[in-house]
Amino acid sequence: MFDVFAQPRKFAPPRKFAARALAALSILWLAACEPVGVSLPAVGQERSIDTSRPVPVALLVPRSDEGAASIARDLETAARLAVDDLGDVAIDLRVYDTAGDAGTAASVAQRAADEGAGIILGPLFGEAANAAAVQVADDGLNVLSFSNNSSIAGGNLFVLGPTFENAADRLVAYAARQGRTRSVIVHPDTVEGQFGRNAIESAAAAQGMRVVGTVPFPFSEEGAVDAASRAVEAVRSNDADSIFLTSTSSGALPLLAQLLPEQGLDPSDTQYIGLARWDVPQQTLDLPGVQGGWFARPDEAMMESFRDRFETAHGRRPHPLAGLAYDGIAAIGALVEQGNGATLTRGDLTQSSGFQGTGGAFRLLPDGTNQRALAVATVRDGQVEILDPAPRSFRGAGF
Repeated sequence: MFDVFAQPRKFAPPRKFAARALAALSILWLAACEPVGVSLPAVGQERSIDTSRPVPVALLVPRSDEGAASIARDLETAARLAVDDLGDVAIDLRVYDTAGDAGTAASVAQRAADEGAGIILGPLFGEAANAAAVQVADDGLNVLSFSNNSSIAGGNLFVLGPTFENAADRLVAYAARQGRTRSVIVHPDTVEGQFGRNAIESAAAAQGMRVVGTVPFPFSEEGAVDAASRAVEAVRSNDADSIFLTSTSSGALPLLAQLLPEQGLDPSDTQYIGLARWDVPQQTLDLPGVQGGWFARPDEAMMESFRDRFETAHGRRPHPLAGLAYDGIAAIGALVEQGNGATLTRGDLTQSSGFQGTGGAFRLLPDGTNQRALAVATVRDGQVEILDPAPRSFRGAGF
């Protein structure tokens, strides 16, 4: 995920909704960095795993990073919970501290490889994940990172975090089935905003939807205010039937969702679509611009089941990223259970049937990204309603 804390925070408490009060949501974007532009070397001979003995799995988390120690704790706890849930499948979980540093991540990844790890789960930050994967590529070791930055994926590095591309593909495909053919994209002129825009444009091209306008804006309250009037004009002048907003609730979404309807862009006439989740935090659901809008989310019932089990076992609610560690162990365990000697190779990790995780079905793709089952939801009178449920498997219509 992209680190919004690297951007200047310029959103003062706007009309009716304080962006800085949503700092808890911003932490979701800690799991990656800007694209580092390093191509990973091709993996040579991948390691063979002895599934008759506990399979050594290296978990790389920033235990001693003061800013991320609580996330590291919950990632480790979720991984151990997943190991316990595997039953007869034996995993030897070995935890290594990256300190939130790329150089340290590379060093401990090499140590894990030297100590016999069959696969690496983590690290948290994108730059650290990239460094770790490059370091152990020649050892034939695959890395399942907690990042969602698809620009670092490939070679022996996979990203487990939910990607812009996954959400865009789901939403654009649904919009196309509902007859939406012309869209305007509104996005902050930041790395994450540009990635979101690119994901929507790519999905639109694949589905035959035309992107008839883009409205970038500086990441500031003034920029968002100006973008609202430009977006209304772009929709009207290009006869668009939908508008994509890439902003999150901790960024410009609250302001845009208020200003766009105020300036005459009626959500009942123009379909609002959000690339980010609109149901977190709860206050977002009261905004006028999200009423009747569409967004994508995982199977919330399954997510809540994981959160409840975590809380029952450990007395606290898990960090929103904790489920990624559980998912990684679940995938590894499912492959180990198959019992063949090369069970953690790229070919096995990218099996088309995928795995079951905390939010439903997911699978790792050959390009190192992932695909997750998502529902399409809308907001009616401040409440979430599911328009198209998340598929239960990769044979579902949502894929």
